[in-house]
Amino acid sequence: VDDAASSRFTLFLGREVVAFADYSLDGTVVTVPYVETDAAHRGRGFAAVLMGGMVESIRTNGRTIRPICSYAASYLRERPETHDLVAL
Repeated sequence: VDDAASSRFTLFLGREVVAFADYSLDGTVVTVPYVETDAAHRGRGFAAVLMGGMVESIRTNGRTIRPICSYAASYLRERPETHDLVAL
């Protein structure tokens, strides 16, 4: 879920927040300083699911992404299909 008012993408499992990423928006550039998964849910791929949803939203909205977070940068680097979304 993209909560634009809070500048946060959130991944829920039922009603529980399992991962989130705060961001800032400057024009069409989404800057992601970090991606965090709740400690009880780490190692289960939730951060990747969150990133997948973020990438889809960013692409759909004609935006690019500036990954400050090492996880976000690694996620994008490992997926060539996302390279066109990385802000220069």
